[in-house]
Amino acid sequence: MASDPMERRKQMEHYIKAAILENEFEAQLLDSILTERDIPHCLTSYHDTAYNGLYQTQLGWGYLTAPETYQDEIEEILTDLRTKACEKNDTE
Repeated sequence: MASDPMERRKQMEHYIKAAILENEFEAQLLDSILTERDIPHCLTSYHDTAYNGLYQTQLGWGYLTAPETYQDEIEEILTDLRTKACEKNDTE
């Protein structure tokens, strides 16, 4: 990862909003998987202390940005996570 702020900004300019995240647990799990697979990404929460998390109830926990080249892989990982979570809830 680049340590120069200008270089980091250039890299971030190529990021797109890859996913809307439903909750903090999903965000943490996805972050862990993407980090393990060396997929560059950035998580951003919709939480705002001035509004005490009001936007999170309307928009979801937050969103993930990543290079466009990883979009399909991220969508596949997130779909798998959500499918497994639904299956687990159905068996309980």
